[in-house]
Amino acid sequence: MPTARELRRLVVVGGSAAGFAVAEEVRRRGFGGEVILVDGEPGLPYDRPPLSKQLLSGEWETERLLLRPREQWSSLGITHVPGTAAVGVDTGAPTVSLADGRKLGYDALVIATGAQAVHPPSLGAGLYGVQVLRNLADALRLRTALVHGGRLVVVGAGFVGAEAAAVARGMGVPVTMVDPLPLPMVNVVGKEVACLLDSRHRAAGVDVRCGTGVTTVLAEGGRAGGVVLDDGSVVEASTVLVAVGARPAVGWLAETGVPLGSKERDGVEGVLCDAHGRVAENIWAVGDVAAWLDPATARHVRGEHRLAAAEQGRSVGAALMGAEPSAPSLPYFWSDQYDLKLRSYGATGRQMDFRVVEGSLEEGGFVGVYGHRDSEGRPRQIDGVLGNGMARALRTWRQAVVDRAPWPVAVPTAAVPTVKTPAP
Repeated sequence: MPTARELRRLVVVGGSAAGFAVAEEVRRRGFGGEVILVDGEPGLPYDRPPLSKQLLSGEWETERLLLRPREQWSSLGITHVPGTAAVGVDTGAPTVSLADGRKLGYDALVIATGAQAVHPPSLGAGLYGVQVLRNLADALRLRTALVHGGRLVVVGAGFVGAEAAAVARGMGVPVTMVDPLPLPMVNVVGKEVACLLDSRHRAAGVDVRCGTGVTTVLAEGGRAGGVVLDDGSVVEASTVLVAVGARPAVGWLAETGVPLGSKERDGVEGVLCDAHGRVAENIWAVGDVAAWLDPATARHVRGEHRLAAAEQGRSVGAALMGAEPSAPSLPYFWSDQYDLKLRSYGATGRQMDFRVVEGSLEEGGFVGVYGHRDSEGRPRQIDGVLGNGMARALRTWRQAVVDRAPWPVAVPTAAVPTVKTPAP
């Protein structure tokens, strides 16, 4: 790796929060060389989480999404190359090839190309009125469709799908949400909280079709007309949002020598890095595209959350300037749906034990903890926490995750709700 003194040109590919954090951190630490930020999207770097929330609802306009206001941009001294994708890397030269034919030499390269939405051809890819929601253009197109009314079918009840469905209902648009899993976001939050989400969506008028998949997107006059479900039923739609996941954007790195993971071999896709994001002597990767080594498990993992992206970027920026990489903090996510403001720290998931420790799921305000099961099938410690409201209590239980506190043996009876899975 070039030392901070030898580093003259830093090239960051990807205008994500993670990539921008690298560029900003090296400048903050006094780097006086050239910083080039290559971004396949037009415009200045922006924040993505509000796309399916505040921007989609019209509460925010695009300027509010910018990672830094326009008037501050020039003071950063970053050469921004917008609307131009990277198409390859020659690690021997070393250079990055751009779609417009240019080649950029680098002393250090940071890969921050994020992830791209999955859109299977069988789900109407290319058909007018059928879209994904991953970038600013996607969000604005969907917002326009919702403003014009019609009926929305959301394929996928994960973060993006559930949040978009909630926004659409808030705008008065009829919504059907379809997912082969039994409950919205169940893999992320587990059955108990997923039941709460299911009930909120149903109460808001969403036609929830969980436990059912989409086999075909119907076309009428060259545009979306509805979907056929695997139970044979047909749901009409003027707009179909496909929200079935995302994959790391690594296509431009094929056959470059940059190590890429695979589900079958490594258990994870993305650029394979060490525990501090380094890929090779002068190459690093951050954000959704990067699979960092977890020393505790000796496995590569991707931290697909906004906070993790920014922290990885700052850590790599510090390392490029010769400082010790910072220790990662707890994974964090949030999701706003109707009156729910879910906030989570640490690990959560369907395969973990869950227990409400304060408040009540039935009343809405609660804090619940998650624990991985040991070889005997019992959780030993608190590995994650999720809450709605109750901010002070959530902060307390966040510290319990940091401290790896013992699993609660018992909690007050009033805090343990009886939650029934809705009938299909």
